[in-house]
Amino acid sequence: QVQLVESGGGLVQAGGSLRLSCAASGRIFSYYAMGWFRQAPGKEREFVAAINMSGGSTSYAESVKGRFTISRDNAKNSVYLQMNSLKPEDTAVYYCAAVNSRNYYATVEGYDYWGQGTQVTVSS
Repeated sequence: QVQLVESGGGLVQAGGSLRLSCAASGRIFSYYAMGWFRQAPGKEREFVAAINMSGGSTSYAESVKGRFTISRDNAKNSVYLQMNSLKPEDTAVYYCAAVNSRNYYATVEGYDYWGQGTQVTVSS
């Protein structure tokens, strides 16, 4: 079992930045690929970014490429999502996810463990 706790969400104006954190516990964090997803009201949960076990490979949704950066610190059992140039359409609940795999996935079905989510609201 892996427990995931997100933090860092909040209200920000368009063009601003936020940094989300996800703290993991319960298993050896470095054995897990990690992902960030988001879900806006009335919409399905969608892929945002992912990072492999070592941190050497990342992937991003087209809608956030160039604005968001995913990173991890295996010594701190944490994964981060730096979000810059935020837009109102980035408003959603953001979820951290983990899978016991060397490589990441870009689908909800690819992950076994999920956090409770953190709300990000971007005002225009």
